[in-house]
Amino acid sequence: MGVKTVLFLIVVTDGFKKFETASQLCSYVGITPTIRASGTSVRGRSRISKVGNKKLRNLLFLCAFSACKHNKAYREIYERLVAKGKSKKLALIAVANKLLKQAFAIAKSGLPYDENLVSRIA
Repeated sequence: MGVKTVLFLIVVTDGFKKFETASQLCSYVGITPTIRASGTSVRGRSRISKVGNKKLRNLLFLCAFSACKHNKAYREIYERLVAKGKSKKLALIAVANKLLKQAFAIAKSGLPYDENLVSRIA
């Protein structure tokens, strides 16, 4: 993520103090998937909610482009999703979601970024 994006993210979230979980932050930004359905007969495609901070969502989307181009881990996520048949836009949104969750985890833990760190949850 760029310095301007990180600073904007810190200002908008009040230093990540407004949110207890990363999923709350993702919902605030508006990059969480929303299922469109009505009863049993009407089923729409899942889309992002777009209810949230439009500027931050756009910045994260642009950061996802850059991450896919320059970061091996994010490029692998993107390519894996596209290989599964997902659209390129959906894959970029997944990368943006991952970037946001990672930024939240780094800010909350206080530890510096380590590209070799493996999550204990996974």
